[in-house]
Amino acid sequence: MNEHARLQDKPGATPGRRDGDRDCPGCGRVTAHRFLYARNGCDIFQCSICGLGRTETTGFDPESYYTSDYFDGGHADGYADYLGAEPVLRREFAATVDFIRGFKPGGRLLELGCAYGFFLAAAKPHFDVTGIEIAEDAAAHARSLGLNVITGAADESMLSGLAPFDVIVLLDVIEHLPDPRGILALCEKHLNPGGIIVVATGDFGSLPARLTGVRWRLMTPPQHLWFFTRDGIGGMAKQLGLRMERFEHPWKIVPLSLIMFQLKRMFGLKPTRAAVASAIGLPANLFDAMRVVLRKPEQ
Repeated sequence: MNEHARLQDKPGATPGRRDGDRDCPGCGRVTAHRFLYARNGCDIFQCSICGLGRTETTGFDPESYYTSDYFDGGHADGYADYLGAEPVLRREFAATVDFIRGFKPGGRLLELGCAYGFFLAAAKPHFDVTGIEIAEDAAAHARSLGLNVITGAADESMLSGLAPFDVIVLLDVIEHLPDPRGILALCEKHLNPGGIIVVATGDFGSLPARLTGVRWRLMTPPQHLWFFTRDGIGGMAKQLGLRMERFEHPWKIVPLSLIMFQLKRMFGLKPTRAAVASAIGLPANLFDAMRVVLRKPEQ
């Protein structure tokens, strides 16, 4: 076994890896970063100021990765059975819609990374909804539900033809994006004054994340490119003139199949699908996933 292979998934110094300065989206400037560990052939670094973690990798192609396999157990770092868990996910998303309506009761809503459209379906009775999804199969399924969903990656040309919005939602999406600050800037630009951006992602600064380190359940590069902290999200928001109106670690209704899937991966076992478990939802909160509400000031 060569030296590089021996040190995979291990913390500490590694030949060829260097602590050093990198541009930090959370701080909005170049800051010192330290090497933490390698995982799945990727190097993980962390900003010394805001704690934002980052994946350094090469050759990752999102369009070829986020296919139906990602949602039905074909990738160990994806979902166990997204379609099979539809009833559970719809319950969870209905609660998320209620949460959002506490800040914005109606208007035009955009979801980036809307998958199969279950959240948009829950929001549709209250909002004029639009979704953007990179996975063609998932986007097609959402359209079959009568939802306005566009296949592709969000950019200026796409959003300029759809905007403005009152609510923009990124549920477990921002950690997948190569340029998270750029996406937040794009969202802010196309958000009405007084509108909100709702972001759900892992909390890299949480106690579970710090205790489990390289084995953290959300440490799944290269699909997770960023590992956010409260300071990292807050720093990006401040740079863009957005106010953080809420920060929390919410309880969720989680499909039992996904819990089993993640546990097997964490313990080094091969994740497998359990179709029966997909229909069972359990309340769960490890306090290692955060939800933030960012508000654009009224003009």
